[in-house]
Amino acid sequence: MKPMDLFPVFSATLRLRPFSLPRKHLLSSARRIRTVHNLSYSRSPKYIFEECNGKGQKIREGLHGIRRRTNCTAQLQPLLPCSTLQHRRASTSSDALKRTALYDLHVANGGKMVPFGGFSMPVQYADLSISESHKWTREKASLFDVGHMVQHRFSGPGASFLLEKVTPFSAAALAPYHSTLSCLLHPGSGGIVDDTVIARLGPETFYVVTNAACREKDLAYLTEQIENYQSNNPDAGKIDWQVLDGWGLIALQGPLSVNVLQDVLESLGTEDIYLPALYFGQCKHVIVQLPSKELDPAPILISRGGYTGEDGFEISVPSHLTAPFAEYLLKRAGPEQLRLAGLGARDSLRLEAGMCLYGHDLNDETTPVAAGLSWVVHKDRRVAGEFHGDEVILRELRPAKEGGKGPAQRRVGLIVEGAPAREGSVIVGHDLGNGESPEVGRITSGCPSPTLGKNIAMGYVQSGHHKAGTKLGVVVRGKRREAEIVKMPFVPSKYWKQAAGTAPA
Repeated sequence: MKPMDLFPVFSATLRLRPFSLPRKHLLSSARRIRTVHNLSYSRSPKYIFEECNGKGQKIREGLHGIRRRTNCTAQLQPLLPCSTLQHRRASTSSDALKRTALYDLHVANGGKMVPFGGFSMPVQYADLSISESHKWTREKASLFDVGHMVQHRFSGPGASFLLEKVTPFSAAALAPYHSTLSCLLHPGSGGIVDDTVIARLGPETFYVVTNAACREKDLAYLTEQIENYQSNNPDAGKIDWQVLDGWGLIALQGPLSVNVLQDVLESLGTEDIYLPALYFGQCKHVIVQLPSKELDPAPILISRGGYTGEDGFEISVPSHLTAPFAEYLLKRAGPEQLRLAGLGARDSLRLEAGMCLYGHDLNDETTPVAAGLSWVVHKDRRVAGEFHGDEVILRELRPAKEGGKGPAQRRVGLIVEGAPAREGSVIVGHDLGNGESPEVGRITSGCPSPTLGKNIAMGYVQSGHHKAGTKLGVVVRGKRREAEIVKMPFVPSKYWKQAAGTAPA
């Protein structure tokens, strides 16, 4: 690797143009950091960043040294998990970043703000490192701002028909105030437009959440689908589609979350909800009155679930109430039970839970079957079909003896020895005897697991190589690292479920 190749790495970390620092100072400082901390050169600047990321604070001290010796005033940014970094790059544009209703709360609490999904979002806070925040969530409770997600409300005649056309979920199987994970699908191919959560609030009323990074694509897709439905069914009645712009969405996650939220609701005089009776995948509207004369009573939607694998809740809150409600939660619970957490911890937590991140583990070409999400195709839909991509998806679900043909690749979880495997790393099979190993797949997400103390990753491999226990290799920094396919989640989920014996004590 040439010294020039280091420029994009250090400029990205310092958020400077490549030649904002004097060339000789940057080169000498970069060489010094490499030598002192034993960083190997690699063909891609990305791997130098990853090695720096693994060295943590020492590298930051080296970068601060560059600033001191060159009188640089740039602010160093936190070293991010790989998928968070790439989302950040993809989200950055010339347009002004949006802010959620909790932006001021983040800044007041030392949030390190980065571009993500078109919003300025906290990657971590001043009180805890990303790893510490991750462990805190597993042991106590954390509050995540997920207000950048897009919240929708579909109602009116035909709402269930529309959602059954664009996703493989069954409206008949979804009881009121129950929710399910699903996928918006492309017509014909069955590729995933976006992953989504659908909650039924009434006979023809649904609450739907989609990803911020897919906002423009999803809105265009849904607009087209609704127009097609209305033109093909002129007498069916109008579908009312509302995008709940400005509404807050708060994720309260961790084993103490139920105690924290129950105490808060009781302190506000909300006595009509008993959270132990609200199970995973269920939701409920609650009227809350905060202790402020300036705020009128308002409804919030409490859904039991989340993106961390822990027991928890996602709470949809009107815009004017979002910040006061979050502040009341934090104050009432106290820092001994509840802390703010950012994108960094959310990424490593969701990976341990085996959950996909759109744009990395899912994309427009991936079908639910290939992604290991066959269960989103509800039982009655496997018979009737009539959803986008049904021919492809149902063929992938059928056994070969019944004329089925599975997907060419499948999503798997891996434990990787040595250095962590990052997105884009090549997965290889056994040595062919000539020193070469065939490529069988690619890593889509990976990081060191704070809970397990091992390197975990997700990726796609050719069908036939996807069984648990299969030994493969992953090429990390030009070197083969041994890997084994394992079942996901990597860390057992702790969802509060109604079936006997599945809810934690």
